[in-house]
Amino acid sequence: MGTSYTPPTNPDWWREPIERTELVWIGLSFAWCLFMFGWMIGWHWIGNQNMSNETYKTTPEAFAQKVSDMQAKYTVRKDDATGEDVVAPPPGTDVYLAGMMWQWRPILEFQKDKTYRLHMSSLDVGHGFSLQPENINFQVYPGYEQVLNLTPNKSGVFSIVCGEYCGGGDTMGHQTMLGRIYVKE
Repeated sequence: MGTSYTPPTNPDWWREPIERTELVWIGLSFAWCLFMFGWMIGWHWIGNQNMSNETYKTTPEAFAQKVSDMQAKYTVRKDDATGEDVVAPPPGTDVYLAGMMWQWRPILEFQKDKTYRLHMSSLDVGHGFSLQPENINFQVYPGYEQVLNLTPNKSGVFSIVCGEYCGGGDTMGHQTMLGRIYVKE
């Protein structure tokens, strides 16, 4: 039998019996893999780390209409920095956020410690929803509506950054694709 430095002398090396120490290491490795597999599944629920979400089929036109209807119903003011509409839906309602080149619309305003159902989709290409500085990340695609229950536990201004390259042929707009969520006391 050869070593890792020399080729095996027997051309049928895979038919040779496995040594006892190797079997022990294979068994330990397999047991560790099973443990880690179970741990990852369990940590989703007990670790309070991964957000659960729902996904539905939609069309960009239908989702854009939902965003427009919500914006018309709940707009409270214009944003001082951008001049865009700030939408403040009541707690417990469905909130719609659309990603499109090079923006997230509308700007949202939530109340601290209140729960909202946040629906996200893209109107054109795949985008990344990255809520900073909280490090909440999702991928949104046209034709699919990601829904998550969101309960802000801190007040402040939070930025939405596109974490996926969505440039197509234009590389100049991706870095400017920002959105905003205000959380009030």
